[in-house]
This record gives sequence, C-alpha cells and structure tokens, in this order.
Amino acid sequence: MSPRVPLSILDLVPVSQGHSRHEAFEASAELAQAADNLGYLRYWVAEHHGSDTFMASATSLVLGFLAERTARIRLGSGGVMLPNHSPLMVAEYYGTLVTMHGPRFDLGLGRAPGTDPMTAAALQRHHGELDTFARDVDDLRRYLGDPGESRVRAVPGEGTHVPLWMLGSSLGGAQVAAALGLPYAFASHFAPDALDQALALYRQHFTPSPEQPEPHSMAGVTVLVAPSQDEAEFLFTTSQLMRVRIRTGQSAPLDPPVHDLGEVVHESARHLLGEASGPATMVGTPESVVAKLDAFIARTGVDELIVTTYTHDPDLRIRSFELLAAAWPLDEPHRAGTPIQVPIEAPTQV
Repeated sequence: MSPRVPLSILDLVPVSQGHSRHEAFEASAELAQAADNLGYLRYWVAEHHGSDTFMASATSLVLGFLAERTARIRLGSGGVMLPNHSPLMVAEYYGTLVTMHGPRFDLGLGRAPGTDPMTAAALQRHHGELDTFARDVDDLRRYLGDPGESRVRAVPGEGTHVPLWMLGSSLGGAQVAAALGLPYAFASHFAPDALDQALALYRQHFTPSPEQPEPHSMAGVTVLVAPSQDEAEFLFTTSQLMRVRIRTGQSAPLDPPVHDLGEVVHESARHLLGEASGPATMVGTPESVVAKLDAFIARTGVDELIVTTYTHDPDLRIRSFELLAAAWPLDEPHRAGTPIQVPIEAPTQV
C-alpha cells in the first residue's frame, strides 16, 4: 500500500440545472466548510471565464468568500491564469487576502487562458509564451517577497510570501516549475496523458530554491464515491455529460444523472464519453476508490492529490468527500477535535 498522502479539493464552482448561480456559490461554501471539518489540506478554486457551467471567474473574490466561512483549511487558486492578469495586481489581491484572513493561502499559477479563444482575446495581456510567463512569475515572487526586493511595491502584498505553485497540463509548466524551484501541480484530472513525462522532466531538472529545496508534486484526480458501485456510476454520468458538452461547445449547467447515456448523447459524440473515465478517474465505493488511489500514487510518486468531484446534487458531492475522508486518514488531530462551525449569514436576495 502506498503512503497516505494529503488530499485536497479542487472546485470550479459548478452550477447545476434547476439551481441558481447564487446557489452554486453557497454550495461551494458548504463544501469548503465540510472539507475544513474533515481534514482536507487545501481547497483550491480554478479560474474559468465565459462558462455557463463554472462560476469561478473572479478567483480571489471566491476565496475571500470561502475564507469567511472556514477556519483551518488552506485556500488557494488552482489557478490564476497569469497571462490574463498583471503580476502586480495578483500580488495585491492575494496580499489583501493574507492581510485580512491570515497566512493560509496558496497561489497556483497557470498559462492557459481558461476560456474560449474569443474571451481569451478580450482577457489576455499576452499569449503565455514560456519566457514571458517565467518573467511574470519571477516578478510576482519579488512583489510578494521582503520589502525592498522590488522597486515597485505591492501594498498589501510585500512581505506576505504567499506560497507559489506552478500548474500545468503539458510540459511547459513543468519546465518553469523546475527552473524556478516551485512546487508543481499537474492537471491529470483532465489531461492525464502527459503526466508521467511532465513529472519526470520536473524532477530531473528541478533547481532548489529557498522556498522549495526539493521537488514537490501534486496531481489532480476525478473521484466520485458512493455507497455502491452502481450508484457511483449512475451519479458519474453527470460528469460524463459535462465532458461531452465542453468538448462539443455546448456549455450548460450540470445535467442530472441518467440511466442510459446513449439516449441523451448523439451518436456522433458518444466516443467522447470515454474521455471522462481515464487513468486519473476513480468511481465507486470507498474501498475500490482507495485501492485505485493507492495504485495511482505508487505509480506516479506524487506527494499530494487534489480531488475534483461533480454531481448534480451538491449534497451528494459533499457525501462523496465525506465517504472518501472516512476511508482515507486525513488530518487525524483535527478530525478528533471539535468540528469547526462558522455560521453562514444568508445574503439578501435581489
């Protein structure tokens, strides 16, 4: 059996059919609270734009919303798509979060636009070329460093030393992470094919830094846990339908699960269903999912896992993470203590 590495959660703030966008944010807050109590290490939110499925376009605002409703868990971006943003503004945003809520934030950085080409053109300062991107990351590191490291000041931001992570779904992010001595998170939950090659490149070429003396890697996995295999596979059809919609340009809120995918997916798109069930996808009972996670860690040697789960019913998403936590020892001292209860005040509806 592989060592029990820490588990974290990746959230894109999905909205389900029949639910409002406001309800999607409340569902994420409830999941973050549950994750805090269960002992998950991190809760990251990923930047996406122009989507009817995902509401996490303003990542730093979402993290502030979650920070007010949690107490222990590390919060972070998974990630900020740096070509869309000025490094100085990112340093100010995340420095503000740390100043307001304390030093429990991670800043994951990516090169992808996180949207369609037209929206990307409206967002981007540049196209994320490796040299430009690496320079932006280095600027951001200096803005968050000790006062005086940069002639341009990020206030608040300077002196907060928000931990930087490099994200990637190809080899480019691995190169930058290795060169700058940063921890590396690979998006194997949707791009598993290059995982082994990217990890090998990162470890082979890693240059130690004061913040990170040794390589440290995390991989994304898609997980859905239910009391029975049949129920897990039934609930997972929501994720499969989401994948087909994304690949065919039909962005929409999450579909309810279905008993027969063949009845709702056009024949020309049925080959896409298998894309949602790759080597970084684990669906089943707690015991079967844990066995698959053990095998994944033993093969890849990653230091952490970050889990994403999609269900049409937000309560069943929380249940999946509860079942996983019960089968995978997390932060035992925290789980043995008094559960954290941070009240959520319902905002006025408009």
